[in-house]
Amino acid sequence: MQGWIDGIQASLTWLEDHLAEPLSIGELAGVAGLSPFYYQRIFGALCGMTVGEYVRSRRMTLAAQELSRSDAKVIDVALKYAYDAPDSFARAFQRFHGVTPSKAREPGTPLRSFAPLHIKITLEGGSMLDYRIVECAPFTIVGVKRPFRTDTSYQEIPKFWDEWLAQGEQRPIMGTFGLCLDMDGKDFDYWIADLYRPWEPIPEGCETRVIPGSLWAQFPCTIATLQSVNTKIWTEWLPSLQGYVPAGDYNIEVYAPDSDQASIWVPLKKA
Repeated sequence: MQGWIDGIQASLTWLEDHLAEPLSIGELAGVAGLSPFYYQRIFGALCGMTVGEYVRSRRMTLAAQELSRSDAKVIDVALKYAYDAPDSFARAFQRFHGVTPSKAREPGTPLRSFAPLHIKITLEGGSMLDYRIVECAPFTIVGVKRPFRTDTSYQEIPKFWDEWLAQGEQRPIMGTFGLCLDMDGKDFDYWIADLYRPWEPIPEGCETRVIPGSLWAQFPCTIATLQSVNTKIWTEWLPSLQGYVPAGDYNIEVYAPDSDQASIWVPLKKA
């Protein structure tokens, strides 16, 4: 487990040294020794926020300190911390600090500070997580997809499901699967899908996608416990996994029809 924790901490240390430079998820993931897909999910589970939220909080903290102690122009500080336009910098600054950048120069102005994260692992009561590792041949899904950004996906994906469920009997598919498919490390597609049967026509508005054959770690859960089980997978099970490493930039939620039963599938390969 410590290797993964050390990797995330190394990326946080590296980030502090490069906050005034353009940053990419790929760079941070490379420092941590993880793929962008898994880096973002482990970071979110361990740190309780997205990478983007953390970067913005640290940049806003440093920007306020610089404005309050120096005569630097607002536009120069905005450019330094990766804001191309003073207006967008001012809006982000006011959302974070509650005051405008120019107001931050005045003595006594209250400002917010977000300290750098340092990951520490504490031992608590052991928890049980059921799983099995199985090998599955390639299979094809058919469904509807929508692009999402990592920073807002936790709020927006449930809305996607609500819209789909609201169609009632007009839904073209049952919704057996929910698939997160990484695209470029920051934006990804989320699918609501079923198993594709080639002898049946593809419903209007749907697409197909082949899921490669793989070893899968399968974690049974209920719809109510899906989120907590998912958190345990990323914070406890995967970091302590021996003999296997994650494979593929995707993971799947599987839902049993007319039931509250579900499972989470994570692709693996032997180390």
